[in-house]
Order: sequence, then C-alpha cells, then structure tokens
Amino acid sequence: MTPARLLRRLVMLDEGEAPALLWSTLYFFLLLFGFYLLRPVREAIGIARGADKLPWLMTGTLLAMVLANPAFATLVSKLPRRRFIPWAYRFFGLNMLAFFLAFRFLPHRGGAALGYAFYIWLSVFNLFVVSVFWGLMSDVWTQAQGKRLFGFIATGGTLGAIAGAALTGALTKGFTLGGLPLKVDPLSLLLLSMLTLELAVQCVGRLAAIFRLGDQAHGEREPGPGPLEGLKLIAKSPYLQLICAYMLLFTITSTFLYLQQGAIVERAFSGTAARTAAFARIDLWVNVLTLATQVLLTGRLLTGLGIPVVLSILPVLSLLGFGALWIWPTFGTMAIFQVLRRGLHYAVDRPAREILYIPLGPEERYKSKPFIDTFVYRGGDLLGVWAPTALVALALPVGLAAVGCSGLWLGSSLALGRRVKGRPAGEQG
Repeated sequence: MTPARLLRRLVMLDEGEAPALLWSTLYFFLLLFGFYLLRPVREAIGIARGADKLPWLMTGTLLAMVLANPAFATLVSKLPRRRFIPWAYRFFGLNMLAFFLAFRFLPHRGGAALGYAFYIWLSVFNLFVVSVFWGLMSDVWTQAQGKRLFGFIATGGTLGAIAGAALTGALTKGFTLGGLPLKVDPLSLLLLSMLTLELAVQCVGRLAAIFRLGDQAHGEREPGPGPLEGLKLIAKSPYLQLICAYMLLFTITSTFLYLQQGAIVERAFSGTAARTAAFARIDLWVNVLTLATQVLLTGRLLTGLGIPVVLSILPVLSLLGFGALWIWPTFGTMAIFQVLRRGLHYAVDRPAREILYIPLGPEERYKSKPFIDTFVYRGGDLLGVWAPTALVALALPVGLAAVGCSGLWLGSSLALGRRVKGRPAGEQG
C-alpha cells in the first residue's frame, strides 16, 4: 500500500497533496517535540520559589514581547518567507545553546535570575515558532484544504508533544539501563531541542521547494516593506479585531486556570521532581486526548459543523469547567478540566482559528498574526494573572470572574462566527 493510499484512510486527501502534507506534519512534530521537552522544566521553575511569582513572570514575558514583535516585523519586512523563517528559528537555536552553557557553567546554575530568564524566553519562543508555523500553513494551503488537512497536520504536533512530555517525565524520574539506575539532567535536553529546531528548518526548505516560494522579498505573495503594517491592519479591520477579542478572552481564562493549577500542584506535591512529573502527566494526557480527537473528529467537525460552531465549543466547556472548579478546587478536578480544555483547544479550536487567516493577505499572516498570537496573547496573560489580586482586594471570588470571562468569550465566539458566515471568500481585512 502506497503512503498516499494509506493517508487516504486517515484524511480526506486529494491527488498530489501527500508530500506537502507529510512535510507539514513532520515540521509541526519537530517544533512541539522540542518545546515539550522543555515545558515541564519551565513549569517547575515557575513555581520553584512559590506560585506567587507567576504574575511577575507573566509581566516580564509581555515586556519581552514588546521588544520581540518589532524586531520580528522588521525581519519579515526585509526577507522572503523561505529565508526569514529559518533565520528566526536558528536565532532561537543559538539562544538554546547559550542557556545550556549558562546553566552548565555559571555558579549555582545562574540562580533564580537565570531560571526566570529561561521561563520568559521559552514562553516567547513557543508563541513565535508556532505562530510562524501556522502563518506558513495558512499561506500555502487553501481554505478548503485547511478544513480537510489542518486537523491531520496538527496531529503531527500532538505526537511531538506526547513524545516530548513522555521523554521528559521519564528522564526526571530516572530509568534503568543495563541494570544501572540513571537519571538525566533535564536541562541537557536543551541540546536535543536545538537539534529538532534545525530539523524543522530543513522541513521549511522542503515545503518552500514544493510550493515554489520565491527568493525575493516583497513579491506578490510576500509581506511588504512596512514593519508596522500589521498593526495598522488590525486598527482598520473589524474581522481582525474580533480575532483579537477571541484570543484575549481565551488567554485570560487560560491564565485563570494556569494560576489555579500552579497553586493546587504546589499544595499537592513537594519538591521540583514531583511537581515536574505531575505537570508532565497532565501534558501527556492532554496530548493523548488531542490525538484521539484529531484522528477521529477534527476533520469531520470542521467540515460538518463549520467554523462558527467549532469556535464556540471551548467557551462552553470553560463555563462548565470553571463552575466545577469553583465548587471542588482539588487536583483531580483541575487535572480533568485542564486536560479537556487544552486537548480540545489543540484538536479543534486551534485549527479552526488558523483557518480564519487563510483568506487574508501576507501582511495579516506574517505581521498582524504574530502580534495577535504573541502580544495580544500575553496581554491576556497579564490581565488574567493580576486580576486575582484585584478581585481579592474587592472581596470578589476568582471563580465568579472566571465564569464571567468565559461567558464574554462565548459572546465573542458567536460574534466572530457571524462575521465568518457573512464574509465573502477572499475578502481582505
């Protein structure tokens, strides 16, 4: 059986799409494998000196985004896609090498300052590399192809995340090799993550050849020279503004849950190793659920129910989940809600949201989109992370605020869904 025929048993595949689909899927596998090797380490660092430090780390991440977005927009304005994507990824790879050397050779592994710098850097890294990936996917695939294929492409990322989380969990617990007990320093995984990022660059090269991406900047399908054009388009486009609102409310509610997760894990487990293993178990089950949903349901939901209905699934789940967590604030309740929410986000909400960018132009995909995926995303983090302090001062329950934000998010999803229904194909802005 040929690979293309085997693929047709899993995905609605048209003639000639198999090579690009497989390279896209491998590309996403490598990105998330590398990130999930390091994610549990980041989570453990974040609460190493108390979960109360998380608001300051979120604030630092937003400030880092303020610096990173103009730099990236300038790079996008000067180089074609097939060049600025590898340059951006290799820059992050060099950062990984620098962190590895710093953790290895500085006294006390650089102390808390280096650990917090790594936390902020990894948060920036994850958002940028994934945003660039989906920007390229929405660029080279059509809207009809996106509905059929984005679920399968996302499966590559899920498999990478499962592999990365499982490997990190195993290494932090220790294992036996030839009868000898071994335990690997998780920070040494920075080098492996650096290697997977370079392999992702090679996938970009293959896709550039398949889709015949040009070598010249400012071509017909390339971003233009204005580094601030993405911000101007958001200011003029109600469609992009609704995407911003959807992203902001998604992130605020995610941060509410993230903070509750940190506090609950801090109470339930003692020691960095036990907490890292707990975070890794959650990551593993999130991605098992994501994979099962992507294989069995994502394509059918996107093509059968449509984008507007799919966008409302996660807000409804959040209304129910935050209500349950408000009543039963235990590790089990939190873990079930977190697994369901993140699993369905990766499996159906994220592919649906990325399809929203397909009818847009290169300026929106490579300048507006990274701003929304990074700065707006982290802006929601900032609001969500400081809101509990204000709510406590006002004697208002955080659970009530989380339920209220979920209701607003549902409203924004319905408004965006109406805009999608009434939007002519190919309309800009």
